[in-house]
Amino acid sequence: MDEPRHVPLPLKYRPMTFDDVVGQEHVVRTLRHAIESDRIANAYLFIGPRGIGKTTLSRIFAKALNCTSPNGVEPCGKCQNCTEIAAGRSLDVTELDAASHNKVEDVKPIIDAVQFKPTSSKYRIFIIDECHMLSNAAWNALLKTLEEPPSWVRFIFATTEGDKVLATIISRCQRFDLRRIQTHDIVSRLKHVCEREGIDAEEDALLAIARGAEGGMRDALSSLDQLVAFKGERVSEEDALGVFGLVSRSSLESLAGAILRGDVAGILKAIEAFDSAGKNMRRLSGELLHHFRNLVVLQALGPDARSIAATPDQIKTLAEQARGIDPGRVFRICDQLAEMEDKLRYVLSVRTLIEMSLIRASRLATTATIDELLRALKGMRDQPEVAAPVPDTVVSAPVQAPAPEPAHAPAPSRAEILNDPKLNDVLASMPGAIITDIRGGK
Repeated sequence: MDEPRHVPLPLKYRPMTFDDVVGQEHVVRTLRHAIESDRIANAYLFIGPRGIGKTTLSRIFAKALNCTSPNGVEPCGKCQNCTEIAAGRSLDVTELDAASHNKVEDVKPIIDAVQFKPTSSKYRIFIIDECHMLSNAAWNALLKTLEEPPSWVRFIFATTEGDKVLATIISRCQRFDLRRIQTHDIVSRLKHVCEREGIDAEEDALLAIARGAEGGMRDALSSLDQLVAFKGERVSEEDALGVFGLVSRSSLESLAGAILRGDVAGILKAIEAFDSAGKNMRRLSGELLHHFRNLVVLQALGPDARSIAATPDQIKTLAEQARGIDPGRVFRICDQLAEMEDKLRYVLSVRTLIEMSLIRASRLATTATIDELLRALKGMRDQPEVAAPVPDTVVSAPVQAPAPEPAHAPAPSRAEILNDPKLNDVLASMPGAIITDIRGGK
């Protein structure tokens, strides 16, 4: 008798119904409405990065179209058609991996098969994965069939590189761009899996796994499976960070705080610690840029913005950091970090580039901008001056009408700002302003 073998978590918890799909509500809603209204297109094209559900959605859609006893628009998962499609042995649902079958002779069986009606289903469905790998000759061979297929034939294409699919093919399909799954959605799904599997995992460990997955649910489940195999059923944040070379959330936030304060010593000590611990320095730069991007969004839209992919604790920290920094300075830091990301692809000394870039970013965080100077100087000029008290013995002089002021005073030039005697008072009122950089025009 064969012993039960381990089923990898990505396969064991692969979504079987539309309700199980995470993070692709816009696609699920459209497909459900198409089934409800019986408006099924000839061909569908799913585009998106790896591990976010393209092939899974294709199979769920195929099951929903051919299920003999559906629960509304959801496939039952128990009928013969559903079980055969899930097992990959349905005669009416054909899957083709275009990465290894991309020639004309590989698509000819599809062209021949469309002439025959399905054996026991409503539709004969062809799922072509990584369809951008098909050669132009193979696409041209499919073109006529794709444009005018028989009423019982449907095509579903999936690809990670939609820009490589021919425009003539895209125009014949309903296109769906799948999104990277939000970090908090991945964490929620991992919590559900851990509860079902009896895994005791720290929330920060799950957050580290979600960060490492870069929006892919399959990668997150594979990483969790790897960690359980490595550490057993108790997983800590330190375990996750050690296996994947990531930096802890608190360390990343501390580094961001050092940049905002202009703490050069703190920056250098943090980089030294990360490099000594074998952290992925290129990955660190990307996560730091993402942190400051979230800071820009929070300052513009508030902490409830849906585009901030962060947990409640992270949003709380972002809100605290946003209080003491001008949005213009944060935006300049993002520019500096984006430039560093671009240079990291070619540089040999990664640590040196990161250190110099972060020090430069810290100076941007503490250097007053011309716009800030203008606002502060205008505020000081607009304050009314207190007149000296007039003794009672002084005889009042005739009052002369003041000279008329222009309706709109011209804005002071850069030279006028730098030579204004009140500039030192303005700089003194601005915490962290660097006088030498301002006077130097930097």
